Amino acid sequence: MRRNAHEEPAPAGASGDSAGAVSAPPEGPLGAVTLEQLLATLPPGMRILHDAGKGAAAEPLRWVEPSELEDPTPYVPEGEFLLTAGLPFRGDGGTPERLDAYVRRLVAAKVRALGFGVRPYFDDVPEGLLDACRRHGLTLIEVPESIPFAAIGLEFSQLLESDNAKAFRQLAEINRQLMRAVLSPRPEHELLAALVQRVPVWAQLFGADGRVRARAQSISGTAGSGTATSVGPAGGSSGVDLSLLEPMLQRLLSGSGPRVEMDGFEQPGSAMVFGHPLRSTKDANLGALILGSDHALTPAQNSVVQSVVGLLELLVRQRTSGSLAPSQLATALLLHPDSLESGSTRHVNGLKDLLAQSLSSSRSAAVRVVQGIKADSPEWPAGDSPVRELLQWRRLFDTKLVEITDYGFAAITRLKVDDTLVAEIEKLGWRLVIGDATELGGLPAAYQRASSLRARVQSSGRSARVDEVSWSVTGLLGREAGTMLASRLLEPLLGLDAGKRDPLLAVLRGWLAENGSWDGTAKRMGLHRNSVRRQIGQLGELLGLDLNDANARAELWIALQYTDGLLD
Repeated sequence: MRRNAHEEPAPAGASGDSAGAVSAPPEGPLGAVTLEQLLATLPPGMRILHDAGKGAAAEPLRWVEPSELEDPTPYVPEGEFLLTAGLPFRGDGGTPERLDAYVRRLVAAKVRALGFGVRPYFDDVPEGLLDACRRHGLTLIEVPESIPFAAIGLEFSQLLESDNAKAFRQLAEINRQLMRAVLSPRPEHELLAALVQRVPVWAQLFGADGRVRARAQSISGTAGSGTATSVGPAGGSSGVDLSLLEPMLQRLLSGSGPRVEMDGFEQPGSAMVFGHPLRSTKDANLGALILGSDHALTPAQNSVVQSVVGLLELLVRQRTSGSLAPSQLATALLLHPDSLESGSTRHVNGLKDLLAQSLSSSRSAAVRVVQGIKADSPEWPAGDSPVRELLQWRRLFDTKLVEITDYGFAAITRLKVDDTLVAEIEKLGWRLVIGDATELGGLPAAYQRASSLRARVQSSGRSARVDEVSWSVTGLLGREAGTMLASRLLEPLLGLDAGKRDPLLAVLRGWLAENGSWDGTAKRMGLHRNSVRRQIGQLGELLGLDLNDANARAELWIALQYTDGLLD
């Protein structure tokens, strides 16, 4: 029975000779076009005369190619959709024996399907060709005169281009998801969770000691749904019993070089089990990833697996063997905090070398402490991952020596932190205290100097450089804090009208400048000493201060330096 390719599919149980209709294009492998996808996009009229079954229509096509050669197989790749108008079948070429040999050669060459175009040579598909396709299991499709072969090839090319674009979008989304997992607080667990969302597998991550570090499993054995279970080593089970995996794990942890170990078990979801070693740059085995599935993975799914294996290797290398300088430096200073002062020259120079390696600089290069204070700004995402934040500062300051603190962060960097970098960081909603240049031994003092400016930066909302600050009380206090001090300490005085306020301010400033000398103030101000006494007494009562107290005098003197912006 012959039916149009766009008719409703045959009921379940229909014979292979009664070809099923091609349904709407399914979600196939990335970067591939199947026969049913192609037929579903072509104009009505193409008919499936024989469906080879076994999912042949869902297999990806390699190419679409017309050929009128008696034996085209030397020129067609595996997975071809071959088109012919029947020129080789004219005359003696149309005998049952020749037709059978033709189809047999196509099947041996793994041609996916044969399309036969009616006219100009044949009004119908030869019955002998249909019989041969049935005998050898080759899908046969009738192409009407209204559909040129070129149109089929063009449609295939457009579908392939569109599918490749879709594949790139999917791969880009997968890469973004994997990068988010790597930068999360629990990167190994999140990577496995992302893996089983995209690939229908269970996954178990082992450390170099053979113990499980993380597990994950696809929900209902499906991938791509965005739902998966991921548990840590102490959580529930996924995959097969650990005792069954022990031989494969031993091979992974004891072997060398890139490799994939394979096995299979009768337990659900474990017909095919794959093991990938996680290796250091020196080919030391740092752990292993073992996956299980009931089905072979597609090339696209294998690509996701390989990406995850690579990222897990980077994580474990960073944790165990990455840059060793920061951990050596931290260990030396934690265990021997006095080594900078009492250590030998050789020991101190060794620490300087470790510091230089941590900062990508030379031993003699100056370094500086930078402290970051978060300002209220929508530019910086709330609740950002500490790992992501740490990596952000390490990138911006080109250093591995960064700590997250209660006020923001602190970093040691070789950079001068120019105005461009400051502006970039301020756009993110942060303000900086930029320390002065120093060496290894001067870092604690440099940190203290930077810390002394933190309150000023917090109150002013502006970044500050240690080497641009006047190291006096007023210089460290800053304009904003000083003005706040003056407005609160002198509030009763500043609230008077200018006629009373200004003379009293002038007497207070002169008396403090003369260190409380009545005669010196009188001479300075051109007043009688008793007048000075009386006005100073009024000021003490007005401000509620004991002006014989040195601390009160000092605070008033500092406050008077910031009254300019408070006067009418």
